[in-house]
Amino acid sequence: MRSPEKISGTLVTRFAPSPNGWLHLGHAFSAIYAADTAKALSGKFLLRIEDIDLGRCRPEYVQGIYDDLSWLGLTWEEPVRRQSEHFAIYEAGLKKLRDMDLCYPCFATRKEISDAIEASGIGHAHWPLDPDGSPLYPGLYKDISTAELNRLMWEGRSYAWRLDIEKALALAEEKNGGPIHFREDGEGPRGQKGELPIKPMRFGDVILARKDVPTSYHLAVTLDDALQNVTVVTRGQDLFPATYIHRLLQVLLDLPEPAYRHHALIRDESGRRLSKTAKDKGLRELRLGGATPADIRRLIGL
Repeated sequence: MRSPEKISGTLVTRFAPSPNGWLHLGHAFSAIYAADTAKALSGKFLLRIEDIDLGRCRPEYVQGIYDDLSWLGLTWEEPVRRQSEHFAIYEAGLKKLRDMDLCYPCFATRKEISDAIEASGIGHAHWPLDPDGSPLYPGLYKDISTAELNRLMWEGRSYAWRLDIEKALALAEEKNGGPIHFREDGEGPRGQKGELPIKPMRFGDVILARKDVPTSYHLAVTLDDALQNVTVVTRGQDLFPATYIHRLLQVLLDLPEPAYRHHALIRDESGRRLSKTAKDKGLRELRLGGATPADIRRLIGL
């Protein structure tokens, strides 16, 4: 594997926020980290708006992203890619996986999944969790008959497309000629670095799309990075495990492999990582309160 500096052609990084809240210091770190990486290696820095969650995304947050990043002194390539404008591309990617018989429709509700875990004899307290902290999918509706599938479809039941992770990994390793790895050039958890094996089984049968939205974060990000020729994926350590799924999809869909540079997270005094959900102080609030871009760099240590 080649280091990012040796990749043929122009190095390309990206910052890809979701417009479902105001950017905070953690976003500033990620954006500046990606932009500085591109600048140091004479590459290109992209901004991508990941707005597939149409119910939570707001125009004012999109504008806030532009305003905050411009205030920080960052510039990016145009045009800015917005995921909501490219659902057809993600749907086509999903179809390829379906044609390989790697996806199946799952009609399970959250309550059904919860009830199945409780009835398993293991219970919620000891049920395995995925890297995001959610209970692993217990396999409901995975092996239903064609007749039952047709009945549920006819009834108009809501469903999600799940990736059969065991079957997908077997096919990907066959295509790859052996176990699949990715290159970590940043700061993986516990100091992990270099050629690392993927562990997609930790996620179980992940959701790749829903009936009403033809993609998920995993599928959209993987396709976008390939279509935008991203050569170095820079992002926080919280997304390190997601690389397992993204590398798997890259192999299955014959997409190029970028290098990865995960970075440490910005945390508050208690050690909790900053988040939109916790309504941590946003860049907009800091900017309007008189902070300068230099102040922000000092606060995040860049």
